[in-house]
Amino acid sequence: MVLTHTTNHTYSHPFPTVTLAFFLRYCSPQLNPFANHVLSTDTISSHVDPATGRLHTTRIHLKKSRMPPAIMKLLPASITGGAADKASYILETSVVDMREGWMCTESRNLNFVGVLSVVERQLYTAPRVEEPAGKTDVETKVVFRSRLGDRIRDKLGQPYAAHQEGGWFARLGARGIQRSIESLASTKTQDQLGKSREGMKIILERLRQTGIMGVLELRKRARERGMEAM
Repeated sequence: MVLTHTTNHTYSHPFPTVTLAFFLRYCSPQLNPFANHVLSTDTISSHVDPATGRLHTTRIHLKKSRMPPAIMKLLPASITGGAADKASYILETSVVDMREGWMCTESRNLNFVGVLSVVERQLYTAPRVEEPAGKTDVETKVVFRSRLGDRIRDKLGQPYAAHQEGGWFARLGARGIQRSIESLASTKTQDQLGKSREGMKIILERLRQTGIMGVLELRKRARERGMEAM
């Protein structure tokens, strides 16, 4: 089963500023209060393709995250272990082409993939020549896929799963389980996308007011305060 959610948004800022804000959005919760759930961000690789001039970057984020409680209640303890992880890793890849005016990104969860896979793809584009300058369009497509019902059926065995009359598996069935998980995750993600856009707007406004050096100085001060508090 696959569930897809697509949204479109326009930032009232030029493309170079929006791409910069994308990479700075998790730099500090003091700069972006909507990033309090991000525990750390590490860059795995970053390079410019000499043939195309495109910047390729791979990062990994550690976020405070747990499986939505509604999903946890839906599943038996034999599957969840009785509790969800308190943090999860997100793998992010991005390609930026400043000359052609586009950036594509992909983020996917590395935890809970046996229950639910969430892949978010975004395409940021600068306005065409005939369009007004100073704005950036972004299309976000999130794909939810759950194979849990299939995994449970394989784990329990076809005869056992098929004859669990009155049990949770029999009542929902593999497809019912998958649809329920995907639908619940989609509802949560829609809320998170709204918060993510608000966080981007805060970073964009800080860049407009103080410039990149001002934002980096604020990040430096925030880190120093964090080290003093430890």
